[in-house]
Parts: sequence; structure tokens; C-alpha cells
Amino acid sequence: MSTASSAPASRPAPEPRGGTPASNPRGETIVEFREVWKSYSGRDVLAGVNLKIRRGEVLCVLGPSGTGKSVTLRHINGLTQPDNGDVLVFGESVVGLSEEELSPVRRRTAMLFQGGALFDSMNVEENVGFPVAQHTDKTPEEVAAIVAEKLTMVGLPGIQRKLPSELSGGMRKRVALARSIALDPEIILYDEPTTGLDPLSSEKIAQLIVDINVRLQTTSVVVTHDIVAARTVADRLAFLQQGRFQFIGTFDEAARGGHPVLMEYFRSMGFPCGTGVFAAVSDAPKGT
Repeated sequence: MSTASSAPASRPAPEPRGGTPASNPRGETIVEFREVWKSYSGRDVLAGVNLKIRRGEVLCVLGPSGTGKSVTLRHINGLTQPDNGDVLVFGESVVGLSEEELSPVRRRTAMLFQGGALFDSMNVEENVGFPVAQHTDKTPEEVAAIVAEKLTMVGLPGIQRKLPSELSGGMRKRVALARSIALDPEIILYDEPTTGLDPLSSEKIAQLIVDINVRLQTTSVVVTHDIVAARTVADRLAFLQQGRFQFIGTFDEAARGGHPVLMEYFRSMGFPCGTGVFAAVSDAPKGT
């Protein structure tokens, strides 16, 4: 049984992108894991994972190190394939697809890697414009306009000529974010977006995740160890431990008390928890 929740009152619900409210409603399932198993070196990292991600939400995936959070993320865009089970994105299975068959899904799904993955030999304009130049037939002038727009969205106007080596860690993350939204994706996957950043830069990234989620009407999945960032961005949390999601619900529900390991995880991060009890949850399809 999944804990139902709505977005915080302070975050307006955008009109659905790419369709009318009837055909593309906010809150519908946009990604679904069905009994997904994944093992490495004989160890089950994912052990029958079930999860439904709603269109328009920011879902934060939390859990101890080595529990498979990033592995879960990589199943969404087909970078990792399950040993068993199914992963549906935009209502279609991405399991067993070739690189060519995955291309349409990846055009609609962006990923912000932990290190940013900028090209050191390219300046900011070339980095941000790279996916547009590679995947569209836009003119150089049109690409430049898109780059300027996305850099402004992440608070970095006018830095097109700088190299990554000339930027701070926080600025590099924001440039990488600008590149990830260059094609206006419907889903953005964030792998530890605040790792290695100072508290001020981390807060800027967290606020950008919320802002972009609303302005571009995206769905965001955020893998993070940063409880403060999770508190800022999350509509819901999914706590992964022992290969399964032990808790899915709002931050407030989690903070009041829940799975013992989740409570201990919060306390280890300096976040107090209550003593309420939340049962382990599952978004498994009915009848399974």
C-alpha cells in the first residue's frame, strides 16, 4: 500500500506539457518499476522493486550507500537493464531495447550525472549546445539562442565563452543542468546533484531543481544523500534498503517515524524523527 501525497502548497501545479489536461494529466504514472531484480557479483542490489513515479512530481530516492539508488536511476533511461522484471517509461517497456530503439526515450529523458560530465575541451556554449546540435537540425544561431536561454534559467547568463576549468564546482553543476534541459526533457534524472558542493551552492542547486520542475513542467527523480536538499525539493521520498523500497511517502510522513533503518538514517544526518510507525510500502500492481 503506497502512501498518497500531494505537492506542497507553496509549489504551483503546472499545466501538463505536450498535451491537454485530459490527454496528459499531472499525477499519472510516467515511470513504473514492476518486480525489478538486478544482481552484481551474486548480490541482489534490487530484489523485486516496485515503484510508480507520477508525472510532474519531484521524487527523491534515499538510502544507505551501496543500496542501488543510482542503479535504479539508470534503469529509467536504459543505461542499465534488469535481470528480471519490467520498467515502463511513458507507458512503454524499455527492457531489452536496442540503443537505436532507446533513442526516442532518451530524447525525452535527461540525466545530470554526479560529476556533471562536461567536456573539458569545449567552452560553456559548446557544452550546453551539444545535444541540440547533435539531435536537431537547428541553425547555429538558433542553438546559440537556446544556450543563452538555458544559461539564464540556471542563473549563469553571459558565460558562454568560459571553459569548465574556469568555473567553480557549483557553476559547473549549473552548466551541466543547463545542458540537460537543452532539449526540454519530460523527465530529468539527478544523480547526487549536490555532492561535493558547499551548503550555499547545494541550496542553489536544490532551488533550481524545484524551479525547473515547475517552469518546464518536468518530472524529476533525485538520488541524494543530502537531507536538506531532499526537504527542499521532494514531493515524495522513496527509501531503498535491502533491495526494496521500504517507504514511499512525503517528507513529513517520513520524519514523524517509519521504517527503523529510515529513522536511523535520518538521525545519522542530524534530522530528528518521531516515533510513529509506518509500514513498509509497495507500489506493486494489484493482483501481483
